[in-house]
Amino acid sequence: MSKFMEWVDARFPATKMWEDHLSKYYAPKNFNVLYFFGSLALLVLVNQILTGVWLTMSFEPSAEGAFASVEYIMRDVEYGWIIRYLHSTGASAFFIVVYLHMFRGLLYGSYQKPRELVWIFGMMIYLALMAEAFMGYLLPWGQMSYWGAQVIISLFGAIPVIGEDLTTWIRGDYLISGITLNRFFALHVIALPIVILGLVVLHILALHEVGSNNPLGVDIKKAKDEAGKPLDGIPFHPYYTVKDIVGVVVFLFVFCAVVFFFPEMGGYFLEKPNFETANPFKTPEHIAPVWYFTPFYAILRAVPDKLMGVIAMGAAIAILFVLPWLDRSPVKSMRYKGWMSKIALVLFCVSFVILGVLGVLAPTPGRTLLSQVCTIIYFAYFILMPFYTRLEKTKAVPERVDG
Repeated sequence: MSKFMEWVDARFPATKMWEDHLSKYYAPKNFNVLYFFGSLALLVLVNQILTGVWLTMSFEPSAEGAFASVEYIMRDVEYGWIIRYLHSTGASAFFIVVYLHMFRGLLYGSYQKPRELVWIFGMMIYLALMAEAFMGYLLPWGQMSYWGAQVIISLFGAIPVIGEDLTTWIRGDYLISGITLNRFFALHVIALPIVILGLVVLHILALHEVGSNNPLGVDIKKAKDEAGKPLDGIPFHPYYTVKDIVGVVVFLFVFCAVVFFFPEMGGYFLEKPNFETANPFKTPEHIAPVWYFTPFYAILRAVPDKLMGVIAMGAAIAILFVLPWLDRSPVKSMRYKGWMSKIALVLFCVSFVILGVLGVLAPTPGRTLLSQVCTIIYFAYFILMPFYTRLEKTKAVPERVDG
């Protein structure tokens, strides 16, 4: 075996990659449960790719056959139902894991210097993931798939001058049709997965170049032994690989429970109108995107003007990219920040969840007012960050993880 590895290493850096990114990559020894979600996101990505490949074998990307092919997968393909449910549940699981991963970044300041690029690549993954989910949302060709895509694509029509032409170009037709379905299928199964995989590699490479953050925000590279190994770090393998396996097992218990017992999750993971084939002449009583888009959809609806609503929705995502330069705090972790940062993060998280709930519900004057308040809180968290992070009094950060 050693001779074989010598032969491989002379032609490909297999051992070097193993050492650089696993066995000799030193991570802080004080990781907590919030650090599970990075590896879980990778697990769900693998699930989505594998189940997606199997689904494409029986799926027909056409307006005439898409809905029937999904029914065929569910009823006639051997184990097709479980593959479809693994994929549909995996889409929601992906966003749950990613949102918790992002929350951990906000909590411990994992976007601050020198990890700005790590955060930027992560946000690019998030943006590509949203595009991937939107493209896949149309493919079952159900009522909500059709009308949800109709509403979202029509938003581009609000852009001055080029709006209508851009909308037609995205659809490939003057209305949502088989051409739209076919091009969304191509983007969903080929183009965007390649982009996401490339960004994941860049995200991991950038992370391993600067090192992982930790709950204390202490740089473990500052204290090293005679051999140059961080005193407050441990090799990622085998310590964190074993720890991550525990997280994977717990996650799979929950994930499989959802897949086998309530894969529709009360209509939030698989909407009830989507069990009816798309009908351009029959509008659903209430059109709303799937739950992981609803916070931004609620922001869109909170603004009375259509163009300004589209701008606000886009800005709500774009502002996340500049977060590393908005936080002026001298400390990273929320443990050592002042009360203003802590209250701001709590209000931001609460407003984001409320926006998500409101985006699912039909609009009323009261709900619209609440959406507007939560939208203001959402943007205030970022816009006011340079001021309250600079003005507040912070606690002293320990020199070592043991401190």
